[in-house]
Amino acid sequence: MSFAADIITLFPDLFPGPLGASVIGRGLSDGLWSLRVTPLRDFATDRHKTVDDTPSGGGAGMVLRPDILAKAIDAVSPYGDPRPRLLMSPRGKPLTQARVRALADGPGAVIICGRFEGVDQRVIEARGLEEVSIGDYVLAGGEVAAMVLLEAVTRLIPGVLGAADSTAEESFEGGLLEYPHYTRPQVFEGRDIPAVLTSGDHGKVAQWRRAEAEALTRKRRPDLLVRKD
Repeated sequence: MSFAADIITLFPDLFPGPLGASVIGRGLSDGLWSLRVTPLRDFATDRHKTVDDTPSGGGAGMVLRPDILAKAIDAVSPYGDPRPRLLMSPRGKPLTQARVRALADGPGAVIICGRFEGVDQRVIEARGLEEVSIGDYVLAGGEVAAMVLLEAVTRLIPGVLGAADSTAEESFEGGLLEYPHYTRPQVFEGRDIPAVLTSGDHGKVAQWRRAEAEALTRKRRPDLLVRKD
């Protein structure tokens, strides 16, 4: 059974976007994962296809209505669907590589792309939506965030990237940032490839890469080392 992704959005034309290109797109074409996009406005009940309303208590912006969003969720994810329901939201739990890998090992995900000021809290609770954030900043909507999540997940699906070990030593996989990479030419603008990498001693190469990864993590993301400890 392949990874099945459902997207609920006000802007279905944005998909597949980058998800349809390169190895991710090839995996989609080959059936290694699937993508279905559902327009939220299809579930509106008035002739204007209205899906939002003013926030209770006053304030700027608009809020997605719970009744309309609930209909969309129920249509794509009926009772018994084992897939998690994810709401892309800046107030959500930060997306991590561990969460990405857990999703990749599962049956798929239903992803709701928020817009405007947000989503009525009642539908978040009633439909068990898991709020997910891709960073401490605010986007115009959840579509780009959904693409980020899906690219991170689908590249881990067996066969999408080809070699099974191609993701084993990447940043965050072992709690560290990834070590520096080099390739030909041997000298570039006076800068040499570190001699250990061309020594042919695989043990020393592994030690060098580990030391570099730890040093880079200590310099740029010391919080990862604390989290690991």
